[in-house]
Amino acid sequence: MDRLLAAVAFIAFAGFVGILALEVPHPDLWAVIGITLALVATDLVLAARNRRD
Repeated sequence: MDRLLAAVAFIAFAGFVGILALEVPHPDLWAVIGITLALVATDLVLAARNRRD
């Protein structure tokens, strides 16, 4: 259940910054958004992998 909620949160965050990137079309902003999404995705994967029940 935690993984599902984390995935939903990631999708919501990606949607928010995606809309931001479309409304404010600057390559610098796209780079920051890409790096941020990569860091969030990495954290999501590592937290799900290292979780001990």
